[in-house]
This record gives sequence, structure tokens and C-alpha cells, in this order.
Amino acid sequence: MIKVILKRLLNAIPLLFMISIIAFLLIKLAPGDPIQSFVTPDMHPDDVERIRKSLGLDQPIHIQYMMWLQNTLSGNLGYSIISKRPVLDMIVERLPATIGLMGASLLVSLVIAIPLGMLTAVKKNTFFDRIANFISYIGISIPSFWFALLLIYLFSLKWGLLPSMGMRTVGEDSILDILKHGILPCTVLAFQNISVYMRYIRSSTIHQLEEDYVQIQYAYGSSKARVLYNHVLRNVLLPIITIIGLSIPSLVGGAFITETVFSWPGLGLLGVTSIFSFDYPVIMAITLFSSIMLVLGNLVADILYSVVDPRIRLRG
Repeated sequence: MIKVILKRLLNAIPLLFMISIIAFLLIKLAPGDPIQSFVTPDMHPDDVERIRKSLGLDQPIHIQYMMWLQNTLSGNLGYSIISKRPVLDMIVERLPATIGLMGASLLVSLVIAIPLGMLTAVKKNTFFDRIANFISYIGISIPSFWFALLLIYLFSLKWGLLPSMGMRTVGEDSILDILKHGILPCTVLAFQNISVYMRYIRSSTIHQLEEDYVQIQYAYGSSKARVLYNHVLRNVLLPIITIIGLSIPSLVGGAFITETVFSWPGLGLLGVTSIFSFDYPVIMAITLFSSIMLVLGNLVADILYSVVDPRIRLRG
């Protein structure tokens, strides 16, 4: 298993290298100039060029990329053009907020989707099954930003039950306050995942209930709950682990939108702000960290796959 993990990590190096090249080219080809944030109406053109040279933006694009790559490999992600702060410090400050939000939404998705999907499979074609499928279609179809705005209007503006912005209330420093602020963004991220996971679990459970081993367990006198928990659940989890690995990119992308709508102080909000201000070092750092999160997320999914199914572990 250790060899497999090391091999996957080594294979991720050229992948991250290609992602960095593509991201750097897209940033440089995009319209806009970060120098505009420094320019004043009475500034002399020579001063503008001096600023451009001090930031290294007067070099050819391949030279700029090699300079960025050399600094990144040495552990130096550079300084933000706008805030003048070290990019690594900005990432470290906001990374826990993003990981916490993504982790909480993924945990909520699994806790709700697994029993709900198995229950709809057991009650196939009943009224409960039709209602659950209808709600899942809604969760898959609606845009996350529209759902976020709807929740803000209902729970914050109309009913005043939950805060609509930020991660903390001014003057409050408690876990309960953070949880209250995280309910709405976590709900937005989890709702679509619950809809997707539930449908896969329902389909997989229906297929497993038709297998011979289930009928044999019933013949031995096992109850339906015992069969579902001891036998069907393990086989149902296999495709779900795959779906989790495939849904990590959408979870990261959804975090960018959700954090922006709710002003959640994570990497998503920082990334969107940096894009609008053409803060190249911050954009590249967030792209790199997001790519690393995706690679590690898929690696964890593969490891969990081998834990659930020992046959995969034995084959390596």
C-alpha cells in the first residue's frame, strides 16, 4: 500500500506541473493589468514602467513563469501585489476555513445521503420514494448561488434565524457562533451532494437487494435491517467512495461560489477577490493549493476503497 501511495504522489508531480503552466498562461492572456491598481491620474509613465519592472512584469511570459516556479519550489510563493503580504501567510490563514466548510458539508452529505438512499431503495416506488427523488432532482438542477441567495432571504432577512455573512459575529468568539454562521454555506454545499449521493446509493442498494446472497440471508432468518447493515451497506459503499472522489472538484468549485456569496473567509473568497484585482501571485498559489487538495482527495478515496474492499488491497 505504501508503494502505491508513493507512486500516486510521484505521478501527481507532472500533473501539478501542467496545471501550473496552463493556469499561468490563462492568467497572463486574460485582459487586465495589475499595474492599474497602482496608477494615479498624475503618475508619470516612467514611474508606471518602474513599478512594472519592480514586480517583474516587464519580462517575457516564460521568464516570469520560470521565476515563479523557482521561487515556489524553494517554498516562496511570493508577495501579494495588492496587500503586500506574503502569499503563504494569506493561504495558511484562510485554509482552515475552507477545509472546515468542505469537510463539514461532505460529512453532512454522507450522514444524510446513505440512510436516505437505502431507505428509498427499500421503499421503492412508494410515495416516500417519489418525494425523495423529486427533491433530489431539484438539488441536482438548481444553481448553487441561487440556492444560497434563497437561503439568505428566508433564514436571514425574512425570519432572522441565522447570520447571512462572515464566519464570526463582531465581539463573539465561540464555537457556537462559528457553527451558526456555517449552517447556511454548509447547507448549500451539502444539498447538491446529498442529491447525487442519494441517487447512486438508491440505485446500488436496489441492485444489491436483488443479489442471491440477500435471499440466502433472508432464508436463514436474518431481518431486513440486519441484512442491510451487515451485508448490503458494505457493497453499497464501494461506488460511493468513487463518487466522492469524482465530486471533490465540484466541491472545491462550489466552495468558491458559496464562500463569495456568504463572505466566508476561505480560499474561495480570497481567490475571487484576487481574480478581480489581478493579484497574480495569490491566484497561482490558490490554483496550486486547490490542485493539491484534489489530488490528495482522490488519493484518500482510493485508500478508502481498499479499506472497504480487501480484495483491492490484496491486489495492490
